[in-house]
Amino acid sequence: MICESLVPVILSGGSGTRLWPLSRESFPKQFLSLEANNKNTLLQESYLRISNLPNLEKPILICNEKHRFIVAEQMNQINIQPQSILLEPFGRNTAPAITLAALKSLEIFKDPTLLVLSSDHVIKNKKKFIEAINIAQNYSEENRLVTFGVIPSNPNTGFGYIKTSKPNKENINYGKNILEFTEKPDKETAKEFLKNNQYLWNSGIFLFKSKTIINEIKKYNSKILDYCADSLSKDLYDLDFQRLKVDPFSSCPDVSIDVAVMEKTKIGTVVNLDAGWCDVGNWNSVWQNSKKDDHGNTQQGNVFIKNSKNSYLKSESRLVVGLGIENLLIIETRDAVLVANKDNSEEVKSIVNELKKEGYLESQEHRKIYRPWGHYVSIEEGERWKVKLIFVKPGGKLSLQLHHHRSEHWVIVYGSADVEIKDKKNFLKENESIYIPVGEKHRISNPGKIPLIFIEVQSGSYLNEDDIKRFEDSYGRINQKK
Repeated sequence: MICESLVPVILSGGSGTRLWPLSRESFPKQFLSLEANNKNTLLQESYLRISNLPNLEKPILICNEKHRFIVAEQMNQINIQPQSILLEPFGRNTAPAITLAALKSLEIFKDPTLLVLSSDHVIKNKKKFIEAINIAQNYSEENRLVTFGVIPSNPNTGFGYIKTSKPNKENINYGKNILEFTEKPDKETAKEFLKNNQYLWNSGIFLFKSKTIINEIKKYNSKILDYCADSLSKDLYDLDFQRLKVDPFSSCPDVSIDVAVMEKTKIGTVVNLDAGWCDVGNWNSVWQNSKKDDHGNTQQGNVFIKNSKNSYLKSESRLVVGLGIENLLIIETRDAVLVANKDNSEEVKSIVNELKKEGYLESQEHRKIYRPWGHYVSIEEGERWKVKLIFVKPGGKLSLQLHHHRSEHWVIVYGSADVEIKDKKNFLKENESIYIPVGEKHRISNPGKIPLIFIEVQSGSYLNEDDIKRFEDSYGRINQKK
């Protein structure tokens, strides 16, 4: 049975610190492309793999407020204009996010079917995924809450488990009642689950009618519904985004949809997902799902490897050489290098937390920082100076701004620029430069059809990003520091 309106809900609020140093708070893993022969990011693939489903509507996305321009740009790159992008001021887990999406969907449709997707999954067999969704729609139309379960291949302690009312067999797919959920068991329990064919991995993918899930949330955790409804103020639109009211959202329980509803509901159904599903939770899982050579090695970027096996090497900017290594993860970025045993990949998150406590900026931010007009890369800096390489996409425009503590010198290296300094307008081409004194209003924009690339040399007593006062901005950032 095909539903009238199928609305994808893409959850994109995670920080992905287990994939540090490639994934960081400023640019989490869902915005990365991790497959060697696929330029699409995990977020983009979340939508593209279902794009041929019948009656598919534009997606609703939920993301952290600070990632809003990355989400919008990545959707724009695949020519998708979302139904809505809801901005969380901070994370509150999946139950509030799904509640917000359900409420939002009912502002647009009568009672749509929601397909809730995580933005950081890999699904290798798209055809089987679509087949599982089609089976699940039969149950959602009967007002069931459907989740998708994966037959375990190992005693993984990083996943939740679902106990089903009937044994699970490959190539036999129909809905089964859910008996119980178990959150991330210990190793011995996971081994017992692996022997019992009534247990499935919990994929974190759901399908249900908007009114059905709202009714169950109201029944089992009404506070979530009340606070989320209050958070969805119609007065907080920002360009293509909708912000949430901070006070009611901060009071919302921080709880998963599994704990809030699925563990309690009497109308839960699970459908087998035999489609090459993987939750890219750590570097070991990335290695497991990557193409390997005859010795079990995966190489990406500028990498040379010899007399080594079962290792994952990735280079972003420099030559990385592996000689006589085994079972290692080596990930190089512009400002950090991770070397770890694959068996310790789950511990990367705790290491990042330690780095954060010690004040390492690399624990949270890349040298490459994204902005709505493009991005910049911090090249080098000293006590009173900093050098950046800045990329402005065609039509991009930085805000009209000034700095109280630094002057800037811009050198155009590619493309052309319109520059405004203290009401005086200038047009610069390659190899031309201009100086901006401390305290002068200024702005640069790209009038061309190719990217604008320029070098910015800052000098002054204070060089942090919060030394900025905006007067005009095309992206609604007048009262923001970044």
